[in-house]
Amino acid sequence: MNIHTFMLGYQAAWQQRDPSQFAALFHPDGQYHNTPFQVQRGTAALMDYWKRVQLQEDVRVRFEVLADQGASGIAHWHVTYQVASEELFQIWARSTGTSLVARQPGDPLPRMVLDGVLQGTFADGLCSEARIWWHSLPQPG
Repeated sequence: MNIHTFMLGYQAAWQQRDPSQFAALFHPDGQYHNTPFQVQRGTAALMDYWKRVQLQEDVRVRFEVLADQGASGIAHWHVTYQVASEELFQIWARSTGTSLVARQPGDPLPRMVLDGVLQGTFADGLCSEARIWWHSLPQPG
């Protein structure tokens, strides 16, 4: 595995909203840093974290590999999805450092845009560690 094959798997796991497919990209003790200060370690934690993508619909992922050193690499990624539940919107609202969407209860849920960078380390055909830095906002209407 290198950054390109990892990103193809990452894209598929996100678009198919599949926690087991996501976790299968990693070593059993693999690490995924979804922010600089949070990490999911091991298959169970990776799958549990990735369940949140099941609250997304019409997911579209694209990426560009910026650097590939074989055992490590960096990619820029861009994702859009339709928020499919109030629960997911509230998860996003609590985690964002930007202005919240002016939204009243019952208003339509937004389509989100995420843009970020992923740094991965690979060994023996799997990812040992992935770190992402990203930001999100509601897609402008």
